[in-house]
Amino acid sequence: MKILSINIGLPREVTFNGQTVTTGIFKQPVDRRIYLRKLNLEGDKQADLTVHGGLEKAVYAYPAEHYEYWREELPDMSIPYGMFGENFTTRGLLEEHINIGDSFEIGSARLMVTQPRMPCYKLGIKFGRMDIVRQFLASGRPGIYFKVLREGEVGVEDEIKLIKRDKNSVTVKDIARIYIDDKEDIETMKRAIMVKALAKGFREHFRQQIERTGR
Repeated sequence: MKILSINIGLPREVTFNGQTVTTGIFKQPVDRRIYLRKLNLEGDKQADLTVHGGLEKAVYAYPAEHYEYWREELPDMSIPYGMFGENFTTRGLLEEHINIGDSFEIGSARLMVTQPRMPCYKLGIKFGRMDIVRQFLASGRPGIYFKVLREGEVGVEDEIKLIKRDKNSVTVKDIARIYIDDKEDIETMKRAIMVKALAKGFREHFRQQIERTGR
């Protein structure tokens, strides 16, 4: 597993449906080693901190393998690395194999997996088409959010080293599936709320689902 591209960007104003919107989704690759801090990469910021960023969503990674799928789905579009607003474009780091709570070392930094991505309308702004949000959710390719456990430098071609595997074995793809589609999988929800690293919003959502079923 390794990093293929590191992408950063500062919030910018864009016009959407006649209104001015501030967004940090526009990222550009950098060709140098860069410092990863608790809340973001150096030179990168999120616009709306009520739904983006924070300790549990400090870094967003998206697998390069998914780009092949999207280029087939959207053949008329140019889709370079960083198109999904990810900080890391990765190889070998796939949602179905990575558990919430897994810890990794990248360069001199250490990170922990916290949640999949649930995109907002700003992904539609980036692609110039609002149906991409629905397509993204339906694709089962959400990407991975990380919390920074130890700050440090990271760079392109750095190996992504698994340091610790979470014992609950709830994958990133599991969380996306039971949140979006499979709302009857109470057993997986019960395992999910046991994962300390799972972002609070997801844990509360699943706890409420369990309570409603009485199971």
